[in-house]
Amino acid sequence: MRIGILDGHPDGDPARYCHALAEAYAAGARRGGHEVRLLRLADLDFPVLIDRASWEAPHACSDLTTAQDMVAWSEHLVIVHPLWLGAQPARLRALLEQVFRPGFAFKAGQPMSGRLTGRSARIIVTMGMPAAFYRLWFGAHGLKALRRNILALVGIRPVRDTLIGNVEGLKPARLQAWLATVEKLGARGR
Repeated sequence: MRIGILDGHPDGDPARYCHALAEAYAAGARRGGHEVRLLRLADLDFPVLIDRASWEAPHACSDLTTAQDMVAWSEHLVIVHPLWLGAQPARLRALLEQVFRPGFAFKAGQPMSGRLTGRSARIIVTMGMPAAFYRLWFGAHGLKALRRNILALVGIRPVRDTLIGNVEGLKPARLQAWLATVEKLGARGR
């Protein structure tokens, strides 16, 4: 299987746990015999969309082309990101707006015409609060918006998720256990 991994943490500091999770998934996937491409948000340079005309016009940015090529190539897409104010970091959202644009992700003028069918996805989210609290009290709206309003809209399904709560307070053994869990998901292409 061809697996594209988007490490969606905007901070390039290698100490960020999302980077370790993305690497663990990639290592597991390679061990499982899958082809892997890993793209790091922190390494990309792209403009932010500010109007509809820019969104509908073709882009001329090599990093956006690289991101779209990875998505088009992928049979399974993995997005790893921290939870910031209940959703994805703004820079990740800006990338998703650029990548999943008319002409690539759906037919221009027909937003319900997803062109990325036949792909699955996994969203891995780290957060400071307990994952159950995010789901039950906050309704996981940021996760639901990514799943339904972006990925499902363009035809990517099923979309599974892994939520890692209390990430700043986890003991090293528990952080390692999560890395092992994510590596196993990668090996299975899930």
